Amino acid sequence: MTIFKHTAGALVILLLVTASCSGTQSGDFAVSPLPQEIDLRDGAPFVFGRRTAICAPEALRTIAVLLADDLEEATGRRPKVSDTKGNIILSTDVEYPAEGYRIDCSKDRIAITGGSAKGVFYGTQTLYKALPVSFKGSAALPAAVVEDAPEYPYRGFMIDVGRHFFPVDYLEELIDIMALHNINVFHWHLTEDQGWRIPVPGYPKLTEVGSYRPGTIIEPGSTQYDTIPVQGFYTREEMEHLVRYAADRQITVIPEIDMPGHMLAALASYPEFGCTGGPYEVTGRFGVFADVLCPGKDATLEFARAVLKEVMEIFPSEYIHLGGDECPKERWKECPDCQARIRKLGLKDMPGKTKENQLQTWFMGQMQKYLEENGRKMMGWDEVLEGTPNEDVTVCAWTSPAAIYRSASEGHPTVACPIQHLYFSNRRFNELTGRESIGRVYGLDIVPPQLSPDQRQNIIGAEACIWTEWVADTEKMEWEMLPRIAALSELQWGSERDLDAFLPRLRKMTELYDRRGWNWKKDIAEAWEQTP
Repeated sequence: MTIFKHTAGALVILLLVTASCSGTQSGDFAVSPLPQEIDLRDGAPFVFGRRTAICAPEALRTIAVLLADDLEEATGRRPKVSDTKGNIILSTDVEYPAEGYRIDCSKDRIAITGGSAKGVFYGTQTLYKALPVSFKGSAALPAAVVEDAPEYPYRGFMIDVGRHFFPVDYLEELIDIMALHNINVFHWHLTEDQGWRIPVPGYPKLTEVGSYRPGTIIEPGSTQYDTIPVQGFYTREEMEHLVRYAADRQITVIPEIDMPGHMLAALASYPEFGCTGGPYEVTGRFGVFADVLCPGKDATLEFARAVLKEVMEIFPSEYIHLGGDECPKERWKECPDCQARIRKLGLKDMPGKTKENQLQTWFMGQMQKYLEENGRKMMGWDEVLEGTPNEDVTVCAWTSPAAIYRSASEGHPTVACPIQHLYFSNRRFNELTGRESIGRVYGLDIVPPQLSPDQRQNIIGAEACIWTEWVADTEKMEWEMLPRIAALSELQWGSERDLDAFLPRLRKMTELYDRRGWNWKKDIAEAWEQTP
């Protein structure tokens, strides 16, 4: 089966569809992300009512129940779920792409067929988003065939819980937001200089000491601290629950344990794993710090492997993210253990790559080898390219669009997440409003045009990030996510992008946010006013 193309003419007609009978309001399939093909058909619409029921095999029952939840919210009536009869029929067909789906909507039934459970789920999300948000009487959908599949396999969103802690029940809500936008990866940044959030057997101080700080600087560049403690960690049971919750919504949780930098919380707990022996503290400041793990000590490697062992037991994801970013080398240059390791390995300065850079590459290589021995793959931020990593390392290119090009051109599977466009916590870009704010995300070309056709295949997707230095509450978290995540979803899905055509779809998404009680950045109204 081929990847579907947009049919813009059908979309224009679709936007003009109105109710076909008295007391019934019809929705439309012009949702976000925009499906690849929408083909309107002659015939009466499907009307949701008391007899609406969902038929799904046992393998799709969880998706059917989630669809019933959505339809109850949207229409006020909860459809029954059965494995034998119903007029909304869920099924799979391996002839479709794994994440692709087809919706065949007619007067008597709606059939959603996916290449796998993932495709079926995305079909149900399109169905839910297509319904009218507010109406009197009955809700309906026009006769149509929708065929759709994503262009990119990796569609991520990263949330940092190291700087500020968010409980599991709230993370469930954030996963619901991701699911609504067809995102399939929750990148969970679990450790930081400011807090360690995962227990590790044999290292109890990581949570006894590393999960707490007494206060935080009051503003960027300040030397004053508030007196509000930041504390918390997740139990193994909570993390396993969240993995299941996400999986039900076709989202994979990829954990991140950032190493060898951003480790002050771990060093405050176990100072022997640093170059100087400490003392260290869980800091309430933000930035890049000189004290990092000491790769010259065998005990440090044993510690890192113990952490990864626990992570792999909790998280079944193919990828484990190891960070590798913002690791100063000044301690290593003075550390006898690190310099002894460098001599033993025979590392030398190279053009653009110091022997300390090579030491980090060696350390990350040791961790990568451990992951691969356990059937996993390593991800890292684009600073790992400062060494000589092998092509199997998947790179999250964050420092600039140029880093996307460098990573892909050097043969690495690459996730585009440049700070200039996809860091939703970027304070400078949060000052943008209206059309400019949305356009900053929507206009990004995640595939550098100078890449060769073969190199372009290395771009596996895109990811937006929220770092929580200045995100301490749920309202700010949602304000940074919404509504730009809708623009992100179209970029990730590979929808044909036209900002003017996107803005009406975005307006409907904000109505859904309101219905679900989510906080969104209201200045987007400026963009609607600016639409020609």
